[in-house]
Amino acid sequence: MPEYKPTIGLEIHIRLDTKTKMFCPCKNDPDENQPNVNICPICLAHPGTLPTINEEAVRKVVLFGLALGGKIAKKTNFDRKSYFYPDLPKGFQISQYDDPLVSGGELKEIRITRIHLEEDAGRLVHTEGGFVEEGMSKSSLVDYNRAGTPLAELVTEPDLVSAKQVVEFARELQLISRYLGISDADMEKGEMRIEANVSLNMGTRVELKNINSFRVVSQAIGYEIARQKKLLERGEKVIQETRGWNAKNQKTWSQRSKEEAHDYRYFPEPDLPPLDLSEWDLENMKAELPELPEAKRNRFAKEFELKMEDVEPLINNEREAEYFEEIISELRIFNKKADVKSAYNYFTGELRGLMNDRGAKFEDFKISPEEFAHFVYMTSSGELSSRLAKNMLASMFETGKDPETIKEEGGFEVISGENELEKVVREVVNENEKAVLDYKKGKEEAVKFLVGQVMAKSKGQADPKKAVGVFKKVLGE
Repeated sequence: MPEYKPTIGLEIHIRLDTKTKMFCPCKNDPDENQPNVNICPICLAHPGTLPTINEEAVRKVVLFGLALGGKIAKKTNFDRKSYFYPDLPKGFQISQYDDPLVSGGELKEIRITRIHLEEDAGRLVHTEGGFVEEGMSKSSLVDYNRAGTPLAELVTEPDLVSAKQVVEFARELQLISRYLGISDADMEKGEMRIEANVSLNMGTRVELKNINSFRVVSQAIGYEIARQKKLLERGEKVIQETRGWNAKNQKTWSQRSKEEAHDYRYFPEPDLPPLDLSEWDLENMKAELPELPEAKRNRFAKEFELKMEDVEPLINNEREAEYFEEIISELRIFNKKADVKSAYNYFTGELRGLMNDRGAKFEDFKISPEEFAHFVYMTSSGELSSRLAKNMLASMFETGKDPETIKEEGGFEVISGENELEKVVREVVNENEKAVLDYKKGKEEAVKFLVGQVMAKSKGQADPKKAVGVFKKVLGE
């Protein structure tokens, strides 16, 4: 049997976070729920209307290109891409063909062909929900709120070879767009859509269209590779076409034959002048780029002596990464040999657990990095037991109070005096005869249980290490 090697190229659309649409003053709002409110004669293509270029959108694509190592065009222009679809009010899309804003670049060793700027189409809303799928007939409504919003379309070379690699590439691209502030790239809101061109052994390619989740990307590509392999093994040909994903049947389905560039009848947009960027200070823009995810990963791993897999949860949210870095900086004021591991565990473990339990976001946590660092120092120095630390962090989360204030209000002092501990220990011994007998039979695990009872009875205030010594003293009598 011949070996079939997948070859995958991507076209990724990212909706830019601008105040207005690409060629008109209408609001660009992905959260708008009311249909057809962010529209005007320009984005609805009424006769006699003229588009104007959104400079903010141009700037964001340039930043994107600089971050990915692309070449920025000094002069470029917009083109008309003609095709007919109900959610395309003009009957054509204003896009770029011959002269994209960005040429070249690379991400994760995948070559980038181009990044160009264009406008989005509207959105079809089907009365039975979902999109039209194989063998289904539905009536549809059209929402033009999205029509005319600015899109950055990034096209790669066919350098990818697996669904896993595609997902890794797309996730990194999403993260970069967030670090740059050009888009949230929220796939659930349609702010990032992926199209994959899949072929085997560089043969006939099939386009998988408008995929809006990483899970579906992986499923659709995996299915398509298997489908094409079966066709070739049976001696059949792969047809060049566009296919969608049927979530119910978990398979791709044929939508239409694949168009080529000449089918769109590209020609220069006559209502827009050429775009001249020769006066833009690109070197200064490049110098002002933020630290990007890969650079931050490597720095955090080295500076904080963390494993790369431990760094990843921090990098996935730029604000959280900045907050963590500020915690360590403040912690080093308390102690030059900062307990980075404890800070990391409480930040990525306990704090995120609290947020998940309460359905809260990171922004809901009102404690400053300095106050969080003080909390970590209190745990590392023995002022708080692990049980008290969890209780205090929960209290900080709920009240917004700093750890010193919470401690002063009472209930967070560690009981370490032998006399105080002995009183609690004797109560536990009297209440747990079986565990005491197990200990006397040589079962050391019984001590852990008994210490746990002490921690519960003292509401986490007992010093567990000293409690072990007191238990051995009492039980040895």
